[in-house]
Amino acid sequence: MINRRTFQKFSAGLLGAAWTSPLLASPSQFQLNYMLPSCMYGYSKLEEILPEAKKIGARHIDIWPKVHGDQREQIEAMGVERFAELLEANDVKLGCITQYKLGPFGLQSEMPLAKQFGCPLMITGGAGPKDAKGPELKKAVAAFIEKMKPHLEIAEENGVTIAIENHANNLIDSPDSLRWLFELRPSKNLAIALAPYHLPQDGKQLAGLIRELGEGIQMFYAWQHGAGSHQPMPVEQQLLQMPGRGPLDFQPLLEALAEVKYQGWTEVFMHPFPRGIPILPTIAETTAEIVRGRDYLSQCVSKLNKGN
Repeated sequence: MINRRTFQKFSAGLLGAAWTSPLLASPSQFQLNYMLPSCMYGYSKLEEILPEAKKIGARHIDIWPKVHGDQREQIEAMGVERFAELLEANDVKLGCITQYKLGPFGLQSEMPLAKQFGCPLMITGGAGPKDAKGPELKKAVAAFIEKMKPHLEIAEENGVTIAIENHANNLIDSPDSLRWLFELRPSKNLAIALAPYHLPQDGKQLAGLIRELGEGIQMFYAWQHGAGSHQPMPVEQQLLQMPGRGPLDFQPLLEALAEVKYQGWTEVFMHPFPRGIPILPTIAETTAEIVRGRDYLSQCVSKLNKGN
């Protein structure tokens, strides 16, 4: 357990907090709130990853477990006191716990950790039939939400929002499934983690979907499909998933986010192949690539702010 003094430092003002990027000057203009996903560094140590957050313009960390990363397991091994010390030393807060392995009905075991650190968000996938369409899809999403209700009550008690990613081969994997999730959700503690990678790579369509989902989005992955991530390929091709490298124009997406006054988080994101390795060989190279992606997004944001 974290001692009272440390707990108070982490809990004060954390719930729902968002960090304002210094890259964008005026508070009246649209800005992105960045979070650093630990999995971008593979199985690198938290001691090495946490100092990188401020370099990419983030003050919150998204902790991933195996197989994409093993930072959640590292916390278990080092204990929460040591983890708290590392966060404090690097001026970083726990912003998200990603747990696809536990699934939407298995997150309760993570709630104590989230509450201790004032972590406002957990991300996972949906659960249900993977090929439903039309009225059957709406029925399946409604059934999923009904099963989620007791878990959402516990999430609310712990100050946590559960965001469902539109992951491939999942109940929540299509634009329609996201629309039903948003329309039928009983609480704002159920939200969406929007992954363009898993959707048609059409900027206008994605922008339209963002406008429909609006306040339901709590995580935006700046992540495109590029050449995919499920087979061996040169690193240069893998990096096409990153914003500003592959063919997807993020300008319409950011314009839509600005229109809905998006206040959630943004992660510059991709998956390497195989899973569990950093996106580039070294910590410094990985951070530099994330910064490059962030700078591309900043250029897009600057364009839309100048037009307003």
